[in-house]
Amino acid sequence: MLISTIENYPGKEISQILGIARGSTVRARNVGRDIFAGLKNLIGGEIEEYTKLQAQAREQALQRLIKDADNLGADAVVNVRFSTSMIMQGASEILAYGTAVKFK
Repeated sequence: MLISTIENYPGKEISQILGIARGSTVRARNVGRDIFAGLKNLIGGEIEEYTKLQAQAREQALQRLIKDADNLGADAVVNVRFSTSMIMQGASEILAYGTAVKFK
């Protein structure tokens, strides 16, 4: 599956737009990470535990987008974007979405 953040894919001609492909995940913080994050907050710097959590969430959302596009019969997903929103205190959703397309 080809994935692109631009509107088309170089060297390929889009023959059909299949619709929006999407994938999402909701992740919550945990007590262990919160303790280390609180300590890190006192001294400053990157909170690596949350960076890793967000990276894993983005990857899972992207894999779910690919599965959704595959179910639509797509050759690629163009114009891919990520969005995040807070669901509740300490939990957020990561959404990956784009346009599923077929090539000539």
